[in-house]
Amino acid sequence: MPSAFEKYAKASVPRYTSYPTAPHFSTHFPAATYREWLTRLDPDEPISLYLHVPFCKQMCWYCGCNMKLAARYSPVAIYVRHLLEEIDLIVAALPDRMPVSHLHFGGGTPTVLEPGDLAAVMAHLSTRFQLLPNAEIAIESDPRTLTDTMIGQIGALHFNRASFGVQEFDPKVQAAINRIQPPEMVAHAVGGLRTAGVPNINFDLIYGLPHQTATALCRTVEQVVAMKPDRIALFGYAHVPWVAKNQRMINDDTLPTASERAEQAQAAAATLVSSGYTRIGIDHFALPDDSLAIAATAGCLHRNFQGYTSDTARTLIGIGATAIGRTPHGYVQNASETGAWSRAVAAGKLPVARGHALREQDQLRSHVIERIMCDGSVDLSAAGRALGVEDDWYVEEIPELNQLQKDRLLTYADGKLSLTPEGIPLARVVAAVFDTYLRDSTVRHSVAV
Repeated sequence: MPSAFEKYAKASVPRYTSYPTAPHFSTHFPAATYREWLTRLDPDEPISLYLHVPFCKQMCWYCGCNMKLAARYSPVAIYVRHLLEEIDLIVAALPDRMPVSHLHFGGGTPTVLEPGDLAAVMAHLSTRFQLLPNAEIAIESDPRTLTDTMIGQIGALHFNRASFGVQEFDPKVQAAINRIQPPEMVAHAVGGLRTAGVPNINFDLIYGLPHQTATALCRTVEQVVAMKPDRIALFGYAHVPWVAKNQRMINDDTLPTASERAEQAQAAAATLVSSGYTRIGIDHFALPDDSLAIAATAGCLHRNFQGYTSDTARTLIGIGATAIGRTPHGYVQNASETGAWSRAVAAGKLPVARGHALREQDQLRSHVIERIMCDGSVDLSAAGRALGVEDDWYVEEIPELNQLQKDRLLTYADGKLSLTPEGIPLARVVAAVFDTYLRDSTVRHSVAV
């Protein structure tokens, strides 16, 4: 008889960085609707900005992101020009010069930009928006291609958080995923950024990679802890070669089994916690004085398309190809193909490809799913009452909740749900109970652990 963990660990479920999740956004979504949503924003309420730069200088075989190889800089320069133009299209629809509490450059590799182009984008944003004095300004980077000149520019532009994809230091694993970066290379980048005045550093680690073992991953964790990053994300490798063609370079036979993945995740998490990091949600860890740990303790942790966040803004404006945004009214996603995105922007059109207007049930279930993912608990009845919905709004889900309780993933009584220690790593499985879009969906997702 398999354990409850083994029973659910291979379940195909979304990561729940939104609800509904992006595959359920409609392609029949007019850009005019998004423009109207922007005009209706409260001009005094801070917003967040996400800028997507899809270019990388090297291809990583594990990557599932929307990216393009930058063999030459000219396509990147053209992209930057259209990025500035899209910013102006968005600003034209806003009710005022909006205050910004969070600004995040993601990708791809945003530091593929020339330092002067990064400065130009920041200058453009600074004149179109009000960057609040305590705003978090973050950028993702690749230590293999990050230059000392760019490190200096990042510091000069007052970025206060930088993120690196470390993944794994084991040489055999690095070779298998086509990402060679010894610890010394990462340490040099981290030291340079801290010297340049960037106080907060994030690392991403991945378990479930080809040839990976729990022993090797824990050795990587120890090397990472020595560099004292403020936050560490520990993601499970999502092998989706039917979506990411580059993943076809990874031989399925080299991937760890479900039980080996679980062993890696549990061993790495235990090493991080014993090293002084606070566990946050299903896959994040932070030093106790980091804003993410503080938000988790205060019960005001959130999730967005970058994962767990302390960002409390209700509006996130996505800029760039494939960027996803949200407002209190719904979600939007830009065209994923850079050519289509560029043509729309050049024609003076908001480059929206898909979207979803939130209904009352979406808002209710979004709240419940987010609290399960962030807090590991939720008062289902109170969540319904807050939106004027009957206490028994989730009656159809009760049989599944009872089964999960029988399998010791959660406790449920009097309308209140709490994950057990065994259930926390499987929070996505519990959250999926409330996902009405998933029930009849044929979309394939990564495994739960």
